[in-house]
Amino acid sequence: MYDEETPLNSAENYAEENGDDSSTIHHFYHKLFKLANNMNTETARKQAIERTEFMKVFVNEFIQEWNGIK
Repeated sequence: MYDEETPLNSAENYAEENGDDSSTIHHFYHKLFKLANNMNTETARKQAIERTEFMKVFVNEFIQEWNGIK
C-alpha cells in the first residue's frame, strides 16, 4: 500500500519508465495527480482538477494516519 522508504516525489517519471510504482500511494504522485494535464476539454480538465484536490486530501490524511499523526 505504501513504501515509506521511497520518497514520494522522487523519480518523477518512474511509472512511465518502469511501468510500475513502488506502492499505491506513489501511484497517486507519479500518475493520478497529473491526469488533469492530459484532459482534452476544459470541462474534463476542470473536473479532473476537482478530483485531484479530493485525492490530495485523501493521500495527506492517509500519510498522517500511517505516521501516527492522526
